[in-house]
Amino acid sequence: MKDHSVDDAINLEREPEQEQEQEQDSLHRILVPDVRDLPLTPPSAIESNFVSYFAPDFTKPGHDQYVYRHANGLCVIGLARTHVAFKDTSGITAVDFNVGKSDRSGIKVTGKRKKNAQHFESNTALCKVNTDDASYIVRCCVKGSLLEVNDRLIKQPGLLNSSADREGYIAIIMPKPADWLKVKGSLLGLEEYKKLREC
Repeated sequence: MKDHSVDDAINLEREPEQEQEQEQDSLHRILVPDVRDLPLTPPSAIESNFVSYFAPDFTKPGHDQYVYRHANGLCVIGLARTHVAFKDTSGITAVDFNVGKSDRSGIKVTGKRKKNAQHFESNTALCKVNTDDASYIVRCCVKGSLLEVNDRLIKQPGLLNSSADREGYIAIIMPKPADWLKVKGSLLGLEEYKKLREC
């Protein structure tokens, strides 16, 4: 006849080992996802860090612009892929920030409180982009403080043609929360914009 107390002692020793194995398995499933559950392409930095909004036909037909809003409230402004300027065969050949009463590329904002930041309305001109045949005014789209313009575009306007939604952004604006809530209703989300433009 078998001694049950020995079997029980062995089972008691195995239980913590089995629990530990189960814990490790569940931890592994959490930390290392199943490859079949992952998307075919990873999300871009823009998709991960920003919410995309669009201003179609902003002030004029075909003048589509994007507003990428970060969680900290900053808005990156640029030309949407469907902007009429990209339909020109030569693409964008020059960018001029000297519009309005001042050269926007000369603005230097400093410090935590963004000293020297200029406050603009949503329809204020940021710059002028030129193609071989025409020129187009790019506007703020959002009422707020202009913190930075992408002055790389002065020497490298081709960035707009190759990566308008990344290195080819036009400016960074910080709207006040109340101003953002007002303008947000007039902008389209990514899916709405895709349906509108069927892209």
